[in-house]
Amino acid sequence: MILHSNIIGEGNPIIILHGFLGMGDNWKTLARKFSESNFQVHLVDQRNHGRSFHSDEFDYELLAEDLKNYCESKRMSEIILLGHSMGGKTAMLFASKHPDLVKKLIVADISPRYYPVHHNVILEGLSQLDFSFVKTRLEADQVLEEYVPQIGVRQFLLKNLYWVHKGELGLRINLKVLKENVSEVGEALPPHAIFEKDTLFLRGDRSEYIMENDEMLIKRQFPNSQIITINNSGHWLHAENPQEFYVAVVNFL
Repeated sequence: MILHSNIIGEGNPIIILHGFLGMGDNWKTLARKFSESNFQVHLVDQRNHGRSFHSDEFDYELLAEDLKNYCESKRMSEIILLGHSMGGKTAMLFASKHPDLVKKLIVADISPRYYPVHHNVILEGLSQLDFSFVKTRLEADQVLEEYVPQIGVRQFLLKNLYWVHKGELGLRINLKVLKENVSEVGEALPPHAIFEKDTLFLRGDRSEYIMENDEMLIKRQFPNSQIITINNSGHWLHAENPQEFYVAVVNFL
């Protein structure tokens, strides 16, 4: 099965991979800006997310294989690959396995190391959305607020809501499988996974996802990489400071 995507613009292909519990449409504003610089942007939904297929299996090897199938279906090569968080891990693994397909790699706020599970509260909050009672986005927000006090995070999560039928909301994500496999999201990139072409790592100055002690590991597996810090931003650096994020990416390209 082929991943769902939204394709914007014409020119050199950029594939953007969203993070855990996100979707390609989260990147639509930046995609339009990239398209104005003569890029064709592919906003891809990874499996069990967005409008892509659901599967009982979920790990980075499969996510990388899904991306290869997508590239083959579109007859794409020499792509620019950008991934955020979970999407960054997929992008790193894919680039190491298929360097012939990737011209340049951009990784947003994630390093190759292992991350402990830290999404349990969010997943529990999403699990409390009983759509036989929750009939509006406001009601869903009120349920989530007990688990996720940050309004920005809730707004991000609520983008997964959609109308299954008239009057009946649902979640696009495959919540059951993502809960069962949440430990896969933090798995480290295999130590033999190395990508030697130009790579840009972007980190938020208020984020703890890429720390100083990650830099040696990044250089070991991505020897031609640079790390740039985006000011006034945390983990969602592309949404919190989109202008500086955009400039950093375009300058790299």
